[in-house]
Amino acid sequence: MSAECSSYLNADKVLVSGFSCPRAGGDARAVFCCGFQDVKYCCDDPHSFFPYEHSYMWWLSVGALVGLSIAAVVLFAFIITVCVLCYLFISTKPRSKLDTGLSLQMGGKTSC
Repeated sequence: MSAECSSYLNADKVLVSGFSCPRAGGDARAVFCCGFQDVKYCCDDPHSFFPYEHSYMWWLSVGALVGLSIAAVVLFAFIITVCVLCYLFISTKPRSKLDTGLSLQMGGKTSC
């Protein structure tokens, strides 16, 4: 079984000629043509999307998890701070109404 990878333009706009899979000197199990419009390669899994080892993706995931964890801690601290400040504001608020110095009086009916 073999597959044909058609020619394509790579990211540098250089024409790469088509080739057959598996390639000479390559892995004999890589019988499928995989990749994208700007990079094609032979692979052993037709559902493969990347021509690289997946170990680099693990480090990206660890970095993303660390970043998300730090962001979650900062967000949690912000929410706690807002809740504490709101509680302090409400609990220290005077219970009686403030005297504005103005007294409200009912206006009497006046005849003209």
